[in-house]
Amino acid sequence: MATPAHYREGNFPPAKIEWEQLIPLVGPASAAVARYDGALAAMVNPAVLMSPLTTQEAVLSSRIEGTQATMAEVLEFEAKGDLPGITEQKRGDIKEILNYRKALKHAEEMLGQLPLCLRIVKEAHAILLEGVRGEGKSPGDIRKTPNWIGPAGCTIENATYVPVGADKLPGALGAWENYMHAEA
Repeated sequence: MATPAHYREGNFPPAKIEWEQLIPLVGPASAAVARYDGALAAMVNPAVLMSPLTTQEAVLSSRIEGTQATMAEVLEFEAKGDLPGITEQKRGDIKEILNYRKALKHAEEMLGQLPLCLRIVKEAHAILLEGVRGEGKSPGDIRKTPNWIGPAGCTIENATYVPVGADKLPGALGAWENYMHAEA
């Protein structure tokens, strides 16, 4: 049996950034962003392009939590308001995906007024859990219990990945936020 990968404490923020490895990636990334920005600027309503992309991202990202709904099901649910004959589990999965999009939109709006910070992360987290599985698990708060990623029903010993412990999470998030706002 494989040993879970654990968050490596003390490795953030990095002591040194390996710029020689990053510089070759900056140019192509900047060019791709410029092409994307140009495509959006040329559109009358860029939300027409963004909506399906954010839905697809929500569908794919929600799978890590065990959410099982397709993009077609989400779009059909949105268009019709509900789908007759779907299970409560499927309805809940679709609601989680719709919450993901709503949280993303809210965070995007907040980023127009604030720098990326814990406040934005916490508000997005609260929206993610509105009316869905996990809504009773302190939405918008930093977790206070251990968690891990792995197959359904696995123990922490059988996990694939174990993130930073709940006792160290406030300090780790504080270090992240300080790093984000530090002067270079």
